[in-house]
Amino acid sequence: MSEAVSRPTLEAVAARAGVSRATVSRVVNGGDGVREPLVERVRRAVEELGYVPNQAARSLVTRRHDAVAVVIAEPETRVFADPFFALQLRGISKELTAHDNQLVLLLTEGRDDHARVGRYLAGGHVDGALVFSLHLDDALPGLIQGAGVPTVFGGRPGWSDGGLLQAFGSGPAGETSTAVYVDSDNRGGARDAVRHLVGLGRRRVAHIAGPLDQTSAVDRLDGFRDVMADADPRLIAEGDFTPAGGERAMRELLDRCPDLDAVFAANDLMASGALRVLRERGRRVPEDVAVVGFDDMLPVAEQTDPPLTTIRQDIEEMGRLMARLLLRRLRRNPAEAGEDAATGVVLPTTLVRRASA
Repeated sequence: MSEAVSRPTLEAVAARAGVSRATVSRVVNGGDGVREPLVERVRRAVEELGYVPNQAARSLVTRRHDAVAVVIAEPETRVFADPFFALQLRGISKELTAHDNQLVLLLTEGRDDHARVGRYLAGGHVDGALVFSLHLDDALPGLIQGAGVPTVFGGRPGWSDGGLLQAFGSGPAGETSTAVYVDSDNRGGARDAVRHLVGLGRRRVAHIAGPLDQTSAVDRLDGFRDVMADADPRLIAEGDFTPAGGERAMRELLDRCPDLDAVFAANDLMASGALRVLRERGRRVPEDVAVVGFDDMLPVAEQTDPPLTTIRQDIEEMGRLMARLLLRRLRRNPAEAGEDAATGVVLPTTLVRRASA
């Protein structure tokens, strides 16, 4: 049996670079006070020797783990079936990778999983958390607050008093501010969708809402009502952001209001389910019923029959921006951490016209 190859040490890097061990330690751990020529010598020696810092030892020096938890408040069956989550995770992963941070994915199936996530975050395994797909009665925010980790939310938090949110802004320097979140203009995008349908001459516009314990669904319903203030309440049905939920809601709407001539679905997956039911019922799209979705997830919107007119939100960019804001909060320099004064970042949406409306 051959002997294991020994790993290069700090001492070996110091000898190769012609500097002290302490200087090498400061450079590889991101410390200050080392002149640039020495930094370059150390980096060159690290590359030549293939030195890999010991993460445990590095954490003792930096008090950082270079790891971020991504907490999705949904069961794995939903996460892995919905391309929305894949797009958001891709954006997060790209940003974390660019800054040499690891992504730790935590999913929640129920209340027991909430407690497990809270214990993991409190255990000091990660530097911060990115949390999305929260529901209004979710216990996760309180558990995350108790864990004391800097947090950025995906989607506008749904708590009105702001008291619980106050803790989420505390960063490594101990500063405190209200919660930071990244969202899309859900209400404005919904208004654009419904105005488009009205502009086509449609008068009996129905809405398939998302689960109303999530702020994105509430905001899109509010946007629908902004335009259709006098809409028949029977023209609104609640779905669950899944194709099956869209099918159920579409059947309910057609049974109640067979004369409807347009549908705005709160996401593309529900719109795809609605299109299937309309086809089953012999309704032509868009001649009889025009359909607009929300998301513009290309694997869905371009593959429906007919291709889906929808509201585009940049899901991948939302993920990147969430990670970017969290990493900014984790900077050790208090002056840099204080740069992030914004509590919420809302990205614009755009109408993408295809054949369904």
